[in-house]
Amino acid sequence: MATTNDIKNGTVLKLEGQLWNVIEFQHVKPGKGGAFVRTKMRNVMSGKVVDKTFNAGLKIETATVDRRDYQYLYQDGADFVFMDTSDFDQITVSGATVGDATNFMLENQMVNIAIHEGNPLYIELPPSVVLEITYTEPGLQGDRSSAGTKPATLETGYEIQVPLFVENNTKVKVDTRDGSYLGRVSE
Repeated sequence: MATTNDIKNGTVLKLEGQLWNVIEFQHVKPGKGGAFVRTKMRNVMSGKVVDKTFNAGLKIETATVDRRDYQYLYQDGADFVFMDTSDFDQITVSGATVGDATNFMLENQMVNIAIHEGNPLYIELPPSVVLEITYTEPGLQGDRSSAGTKPATLETGYEIQVPLFVENNTKVKVDTRDGSYLGRVSE
């Protein structure tokens, strides 16, 4: 058991028989009244995000979660196979658990997998990844960097919006949290 004072980003709480991952937290000490902790949490299984407030010092149950680095090997039907780089054990993770991370994963890429009691809970990607654009319409003459955006397909098959000057076979940096274009990457 822990208290609400131990809550941090990434902490996994066990509430009402379900696991919740803390996305954001804020300790609040108002001028009068007791202190409290305001949190934004994601249900590990369903992905639902809720806001919950706890009184300061309240006892809460935390789940033991093992976070390890894995290498993405390949997709096997709807499942994904990862290898633990320390002992070379392979695990299979369902497509539902991987979720939107499939849009930014290439083979041999390193990811962080959170495991609770032998079950993979979720996958954490680095904040940004470098991917190559496989197809985009050519920009028009006179297009400038601030003139707007156009759709572009990445090597993973995911489509993002890029500036008009970006061309095919260009490596770009992409934010894995929202899929936004962050810039070109020079070799």
